[in-house]
Amino acid sequence: MRSVITTHILDTHSGRPAVDVEVRLFKSASADVSAPDWQPMASARTNDDGRIIDWLGDRQREAGLYKLEFATGAYYAAQGLSTLYPQVDILFEINAPQEHYHVPLLLAANGYSTYRGS
Repeated sequence: MRSVITTHILDTHSGRPAVDVEVRLFKSASADVSAPDWQPMASARTNDDGRIIDWLGDRQREAGLYKLEFATGAYYAAQGLSTLYPQVDILFEINAPQEHYHVPLLLAANGYSTYRGS
């Protein structure tokens, strides 16, 4: 079953999925981006395809401010490498709770980017 919020990490240096990366999902109890009150929702590790697709099960979708927290430092350390970004946080807002939100991370040791996927 696909979760209401999913993610995928591609290591752009190796051109392969980033496997076994810890990712934590939070929702803010506040709608104020300048003063979020983060509440933990879920934690999981990316699978062999670099994805997390099942961490929320069939929970109801809610509008609001969310954060994905990627443990990128531990991922690179396990490979004997260092990174400029030991943790990547992606904040995003759900305005249409009936829609699916896929938030991928394109990762390199010294840079990253994201977009809304499908």
